[in-house]
Amino acid sequence: MVVLDNGKIRAEIHELGAEIRRVTVDGEERMWNGDPKYWTGVAPVLFPICGGLKDDKFTHNGKEYFLESHGFARKSVFQVEESGANYAVFLLKDSEETLEKYPWHFELRVKYNVTGNAIKISYDIKNTSDNTMYAAIGSHEAYLCPEGIEDYDVIFERKETLDSAIPDNKLIGKNWVRVLKDSDTLPLYIKDFEKYDSFVFTDLKSRFTTLKNRKTGKKVSVSFEGFDNFLIWSTPGAPYLCLEPWTCCPSFDYMGYEISEKEGMTAIEPNKHMQKLHTVYFE
Repeated sequence: MVVLDNGKIRAEIHELGAEIRRVTVDGEERMWNGDPKYWTGVAPVLFPICGGLKDDKFTHNGKEYFLESHGFARKSVFQVEESGANYAVFLLKDSEETLEKYPWHFELRVKYNVTGNAIKISYDIKNTSDNTMYAAIGSHEAYLCPEGIEDYDVIFERKETLDSAIPDNKLIGKNWVRVLKDSDTLPLYIKDFEKYDSFVFTDLKSRFTTLKNRKTGKKVSVSFEGFDNFLIWSTPGAPYLCLEPWTCCPSFDYMGYEISEKEGMTAIEPNKHMQKLHTVYFE
């Protein structure tokens, strides 16, 4: 476990998955604790896909590969490449095991930097293969809502009219639901997550959102320039909400298996990088 501390924020990050496992701000818990009663995750890193694939498989150059939902990074042990009092860089490279699931050589670096009241989380994906690689990156951070999510709103930086995909067996089909019309505030209700599982937004204009307790004013905000998809998820009845910037989205059920045609996958040429950054602000 790597501990980062700037005197205000203390973050504990595990080498398994390069995953944040605990964050306290001025001594107060602000992240979900991974209680298996609801969900063992806290903030998994999603790579090389976000969401699920049709039949958990893809094809490339005539070969078939099986890859679990959200990819393998969250279950892989990262190397701590660099670290200091308020920052750390975690590195994951391809292995014999990953090559069976994903036919590219790569280097994935996840850097955490604790500064002021924020945690900056940057991703650097390098293609070390000799052919074009297709990849996605995403976050899945669960923020603590100890009073229950119905005391909270999600507030967008711009007024939005939003339709959410309704995932069916992890895939996006033809069913969409209007969840917001010409407003910047989305109230949270347990019944929505019982009915829809999650909100999947593929046409969000905002790149900054805030989870705010309408009674206490306490909030956490996420900026995510460069991420085209945004998800909101919670287990019904659990005291947390996930705000999730993704570069791709779950697969559409009417599309085929070729990974180069999967919505939102980024083509990375040999020896080139894909770099993304999102920042979490605690108030």
